[in-house]
Amino acid sequence: MSTVKKPTASLAKKETETKVTTVKKEAESAATKKVTAAKTAKKPAATKSTAKKPAEKTTAAKAVKETKKAVKIAIQYADKEYTSEDLAKIANDVWVYDFGKKASELKDVQLFVKPEESKVYYIFNNETTGFFII
Repeated sequence: MSTVKKPTASLAKKETETKVTTVKKEAESAATKKVTAAKTAKKPAATKSTAKKPAEKTTAAKAVKETKKAVKIAIQYADKEYTSEDLAKIANDVWVYDFGKKASELKDVQLFVKPEESKVYYIFNNETTGFFII
């Protein structure tokens, strides 16, 4: 004869808890789907209006980068030649060595070249003015 064990109360309790947990998860899943559906229904309208702006900025930024790469400025006079990079380096050196400031403090530089005077006038950070000889 074989003996069959009857399910105990604890086994029945575990099965009930499993079923309750499953039902809760299904209810939470359904609620999550509804919230997600509601959010995604609202998103396309907002996304369409903002999606074009970054794309336009990106295109404009690419155009500016390409323009900067394509343009090379050089000033030639009296058997001398200075590129815009050369003048920017000299201006940076004036800021660091002549004024004793850190290069990171220099935020804005405006340079005005006057070859007939062999001078470059500068405005640093919209407040400090002067010139250097080239």
